[in-house]
Amino acid sequence: MSLQSTDPIADLLTRIRNAVMVGKNEITVPSSKLKVTVAKELQKAGYVIGVKVEPSKPRDTLVVTINEPGENAVISEIKRLSKPGRRVYVSATDIPRVKSGRGVVLVSTSKGILSGNEAIKQKLGGELLLQVY
Repeated sequence: MSLQSTDPIADLLTRIRNAVMVGKNEITVPSSKLKVTVAKELQKAGYVIGVKVEPSKPRDTLVVTINEPGENAVISEIKRLSKPGRRVYVSATDIPRVKSGRGVVLVSTSKGILSGNEAIKQKLGGELLLQVY
């Protein structure tokens, strides 16, 4: 298995989506700063319950706990918006609302990765990374 991915965020989202579909409550992926930040933002929004980095060789491992065993996952859909072949950039006024505010969009801004609501409050635009609800 190769540790390299051309789109690490899409790889993380696909693993989460697949785990939710088969009823798994935890996934492990090769760790990176970007993946950890995205996972922590998902945790802050309440879509995953645990994020931790376990040291290992040749690279640390990111363990994302999606839900408690025996419970249903909060995530019903998770989708990558900006892709390597087609980047999507928005200004602070054009950040979309997901499912009338019930979902979350993550935006990569100059101040780091923020949820759509935080980016709007800080009047920051950037690259749309993903939406989840």
